[in-house]
Amino acid sequence: MGRLVFSAVANPFQRIRKPNAEIKKSTKANGLHTGTPAASARKVGLKPKRGWQQRNFLTEVLIPSLFEPRHGEHVQPNFPELKDGEIGLTWIGHASFLIQTREHNLLVDPNWARWLKIFKRMKHPGLQLHDLPAIDLVLVTHAHFDHLDRKSLRRVAADQPIVVPFEVGNLVHDLGFRSVHELHYWEDYRHGPLKITLTPCHHWGARMLHDSHRGFGGFIIEVGGRTLFHCGDTAYFEGFKEIGQRHAIDVALLPIGAYDPPTGRDVHMNPEEAVRAFLDLGARRMVPMHYGTFRLSYEPLHEPPARLLACAREHGVADRISVMTEGQSMVF
Repeated sequence: MGRLVFSAVANPFQRIRKPNAEIKKSTKANGLHTGTPAASARKVGLKPKRGWQQRNFLTEVLIPSLFEPRHGEHVQPNFPELKDGEIGLTWIGHASFLIQTREHNLLVDPNWARWLKIFKRMKHPGLQLHDLPAIDLVLVTHAHFDHLDRKSLRRVAADQPIVVPFEVGNLVHDLGFRSVHELHYWEDYRHGPLKITLTPCHHWGARMLHDSHRGFGGFIIEVGGRTLFHCGDTAYFEGFKEIGQRHAIDVALLPIGAYDPPTGRDVHMNPEEAVRAFLDLGARRMVPMHYGTFRLSYEPLHEPPARLLACAREHGVADRISVMTEGQSMVF
């Protein structure tokens, strides 16, 4: 009688581990700024503002949002055919954008999460992950959960590079990217015709309480004679003037929500400050972001764009504001 031979069978429930990407660090000192002192990055502390406990974020915002249905819908993509010198922009939601040129597709802060721990996503992403074109490069502005979602990044990763601020690389190096490039302020990374520069801001980069050493910032994206600025997260600061002096910005993606946080800290711009930043930058057009997706602060989800447009009209720049809807593509 012959001997039975059993061959090993792969465990279908075991996740296949992707090799860790090399983290290419800068030789510059962490947080080094070579511009004017007023334009340097500032780390916002974790101490709440006096009187923050007089309101109850749990009962006023967080619990009610759990019972609100998600709204919005996934849009069937209609990506534009671009000519040389044109930039295609699709808002996915919150701070997530698909940026397209004739030859390249970039993702900034991709996040398809339905939950940020206890924070419910209140509006569906405008695009589904499987509708994305092939992505050539990924940018992440900082390590906060609403900007760096490891699950989304793992699904996006397809052996392409990813660019992050200093000391953020070890959060993304094991997700399937070819290489991880850490930048310091005003340092740039080149990918073919693309030039990516990290800019300072006023925010903070800790993902947990113990890792406040992580960097944070925005990105200047230059290609084909055009310049786009994704601000990341920031409070208003004088550095917008220097960013505008260094770069002739065609389109500025600026945050306008989460300006009434439960701690009362000055960590995000309100709509009026975003208009001021837009004017400081001297950008040709502004696209608002970072609102309407997650209830991260007390203001109603619908309030930021209404305040933005009212302020823009007062300053005579309403015709230069492009308010997008999730899943919508525009050409600049």
